[in-house]
Amino acid sequence: MTAPELADIGKGFDAELGLKYLDVTPDGGRAQLTITDKVLQPWGIVHGGVYCAIVESLASVSGHVWLSEHGGGTVVGVNNNTDFLRAIKSGTVTAVSEPIHRGRRQQLWLITITDEDGRLVARGQVRLQNIES
Repeated sequence: MTAPELADIGKGFDAELGLKYLDVTPDGGRAQLTITDKVLQPWGIVHGGVYCAIVESLASVSGHVWLSEHGGGTVVGVNNNTDFLRAIKSGTVTAVSEPIHRGRRQQLWLITITDEDGRLVARGQVRLQNIES
């Protein structure tokens, strides 16, 4: 996707969260989030819901980009299963999407989220329903 297209998809909730898309292709994408106080839970670590949101957003955008080249339409999430593996308090996390299955009716995407040292902090899978235009 071009820079303006990436800016367009980074609106709404993603913008409120601070999620920035670095690149998205039909075969996967990358996004980053700089940790700020607004995404921490009361004990000073990143709230698990932040990771769920990153996983959902990057999977949905990746799935939509793939589907737009394979028949058109859009996608909606039908399941999000996110594991929180390492507590962090600051820095920047990078999320990477990878397709597990892309079919006529549904898609399944794996999202890994790492810290600045490349350590896995969370991972999730999102099942998407393909919706015809």
